[in-house]
Amino acid sequence: SACSSIFFRAAVHLPRSVLGETQARAAGSDGRVMVQLHIKNGSESQFLLDTTVDVAVEDLTRLVTQIYNGRLKVDRICAEINELAEHGTFLPINMQGLTDEQIEELKLKDEWAEKCVPSGGFEFKKDEIGRRNGHAPNQSMKAVLTKTKEEAKALISKKQAQANVCVTMEMVKEALDQLRGAVTIVYPMGLPPHDPIQQEFDGKEDLSGLQAGKMVIEESEARLWWAGKELQRGKKLSDYIGKNEKTKIVVKVQKQSHGAPAREPVINEDDQKQMMMYYYRRQEELKKLDENDDQSYLDSTWADRHALKRQFQGVNDIKWGPRK
Repeated sequence: SACSSIFFRAAVHLPRSVLGETQARAAGSDGRVMVQLHIKNGSESQFLLDTTVDVAVEDLTRLVTQIYNGRLKVDRICAEINELAEHGTFLPINMQGLTDEQIEELKLKDEWAEKCVPSGGFEFKKDEIGRRNGHAPNQSMKAVLTKTKEEAKALISKKQAQANVCVTMEMVKEALDQLRGAVTIVYPMGLPPHDPIQQEFDGKEDLSGLQAGKMVIEESEARLWWAGKELQRGKKLSDYIGKNEKTKIVVKVQKQSHGAPAREPVINEDDQKQMMMYYYRRQEELKKLDENDDQSYLDSTWADRHALKRQFQGVNDIKWGPRK
């Protein structure tokens, strides 16, 4: 994880011109962007990426991995910003999880609480988990963090694929810059160096032993798959999909140790839900039709067509059988 974070930090802090050149190399020297890749991890959609058939698989794998890990980084920061807005900065490791009595007994003190004060003062909101110091920003500063977080998440959201919007490293960098700017506005003196948000910004995050760390894909371990075939490094994309630039394909990225990904289902999840709803409604309609076809009402007195005739003839109440 440390290797990937160092590489990603270097990529994020590159000048825009360098990032643009990297993207251009993936898209082809003439700037044509025709081939659209729908990147997935497992069966879960991630993002769309424009490229060209002439791109080397090595360069494509690097770019896909950077964007994939960059989006995970933005998601992790957004999750921590939620906690920052609610309960303030991160407590030192030796104070986390302790009660107020234990902290007082051990004579521990959060030295960063006085240095890292939010703009406009703080409102005390105790963190029941005991990870943060409870010095939450006021409502206006909290709104800045919340709004920026939503904008950053929307920029690299999986919904961009549904809107047919391609994600680039520029967009990932912009999302990170937005989050960094919002945190600087609310905490002009900065965050403690042990705060997960600050560690993410500095590229010093430690994800070992965490589920978030398992989701990160190292560039050396990343493999791209298309149509059940692994895209071999050292070849070009055109070796697999041909020379047709106007192509859209589904490419899966995952770790080498995971082997070949499962094949795509013939019917996607949404279509399957629609089909189940249709057949359920159809079944209910057939049940109602069966109830309407029930002819047991013909045994009722009011349904007897000879009842009026028997009444005029005076034989309406005649019963056949021995008297009791």
